[in-house]
Amino acid sequence: YSVKPMGRAEYADLGIVDLQGQKRRLVTFKTKVARFEDLEKIYADPLSGFPIRVERYISWPLSKEYLIEEYSQKNNSLKVKKYKNDKFIKEYSFKSDGPIHNAILLPFYLRTIKQLSVGWNAVVRFPNAFKVSLVGIEEIKLPCGRFSSYHFTSTPHKFDIWISNDSYRIPLIIKGAG
Repeated sequence: YSVKPMGRAEYADLGIVDLQGQKRRLVTFKTKVARFEDLEKIYADPLSGFPIRVERYISWPLSKEYLIEEYSQKNNSLKVKKYKNDKFIKEYSFKSDGPIHNAILLPFYLRTIKQLSVGWNAVVRFPNAFKVSLVGIEEIKLPCGRFSSYHFTSTPHKFDIWISNDSYRIPLIIKGAG
């Protein structure tokens, strides 16, 4: 994926791996923008697609950060441990009123919805709740061609996602606030 204004992001599905004796799907998402780099190793439940653990390696010009996100979908909670230059800084805890999604995994979760029609919607949490709605089926133009796509948006408006309207359901464009 291109990241505006000057960057790239790469998603890789590494398949099923063992994480602490449990089978998990591992995906990575690498982002490089100017002098910033972020590598996310995301472990998810292979059946539900919900995140279990995320390890983030963030590199700034003068420092490095490491974050560990531990999700408890049973308790609708998330704990984040933050390290800076190998030193523990702080732990954050979040509680929600339902399962907590991961922003990187959301477009790939949307691919799995069998019956999509304009007006379809669902509540997702990051851990704050958003309503995600299918607002239209649109033709979009990309450097690699034209595609019929499902256009999803969030309420409150923080992101838009376009996924190809075909059997592959490829995430084509993801626009976010940050």
